[in-house]
Amino acid sequence: MTPLHLAHYTQISCVGDGLAPFRRALRSGVGGLAPCRFDGAELPTWIGEVAGLDASPLPAAFADYDCRNNRLARRGLQADGFDAAVREAIGRHGPRRVGLFLGTSTSGILETEIAFRHRDPATGALPPGFHYRGAHNTYSLAAFVRDWFALEGPAAVVSTACSSSAKVFAVAARMIHAGLIDAAVVGGVDSLCLTTLHGFASLELTAPEPCRPYDAERQGISIGEAAAFALLERPPANLPADAALLLGCGESSDAYHMSSPHPDGLGARLAMEAALADAGLAAEAIDYLNLHGTATPNNDAAEGCAVGALFGDRVPCSSTKGLTGHTLGAAGAIEAVVCAIALTDGLLPGSANTRRLDPALPLDYLLASRDGPVHRAMSNSFGFGGSNCSLIFGRAA
Repeated sequence: MTPLHLAHYTQISCVGDGLAPFRRALRSGVGGLAPCRFDGAELPTWIGEVAGLDASPLPAAFADYDCRNNRLARRGLQADGFDAAVREAIGRHGPRRVGLFLGTSTSGILETEIAFRHRDPATGALPPGFHYRGAHNTYSLAAFVRDWFALEGPAAVVSTACSSSAKVFAVAARMIHAGLIDAAVVGGVDSLCLTTLHGFASLELTAPEPCRPYDAERQGISIGEAAAFALLERPPANLPADAALLLGCGESSDAYHMSSPHPDGLGARLAMEAALADAGLAAEAIDYLNLHGTATPNNDAAEGCAVGALFGDRVPCSSTKGLTGHTLGAAGAIEAVVCAIALTDGLLPGSANTRRLDPALPLDYLLASRDGPVHRAMSNSFGFGGSNCSLIFGRAA
């Protein structure tokens, strides 16, 4: 694969808006998880909630798109000057030559949950102000962002659970290399909703404490919400030495089980191997691996098995979900930003909340962040049903 430049990127999560608070959280190991007080879901678990979304409706011109998910997207677009960077790229390439590929899992389903509470008691009809197409529909995220920028190029939403916003990088790379577009806005947005919170609780996958990835006594996930975006373009001639590049993408679909991974991590290993092959790299070339690391017993064990088989205990690795929670359809994009920061800052991020590494998983697992040269980083994102994606990023130098 010909490398692509992450010309601009940003995030918003429970740790704050933009890269500055995210960098602080990565270095300090202090995240934004808190006991669940989400309306209608006061469950015995911890979540990563973004403050202020209820009080920030979309502008009147975008009222049909108004929902928690699109409000979160708008906040993300406005962080770190990302909005201006995209508009500048549109000015250079034209609105038809900029693609838009975003990941989400539940999109604006919260809006439907709220509407269902207020349905007509006699007919069961949903409130007249409810706009399924703009609010709940999975594509509503891309439709909103496309209208926000007045884009005219190809646009799509990937919804493959927790691998959604990793796979959009692969989609964008294929579109750029095919010559169909010159640049792409990629990313993911997922917001808290009752379906997600009660659903994972019913599966007995939510932890009663902040999640502890790869810990010997891990008890499950902490669900979070987030938006993360990146602008992908072909590298310019004057590329800075510390610029972050997308080097390779690997995807697999093991279809082992609807909600459990292959116990040996077969699909995970296939995705990592495919990413290495796409980048033309050996496993020894990876300096840091951001694990999917959900903190559920089965998922961490399966991924640890795959990583151990491919890398042994040579590559420093960690899960950063202890900071943000598991942001589901936004996790791949959030953790792509983690890798970009690791590359540009020379940072090996630690694993917040993890106290004692599971001795059955003999990895070079980072409990605390430390400085160190990172030239190439891999990020893993694995979704329900065995939809897996691994991405490799590298420094321009």
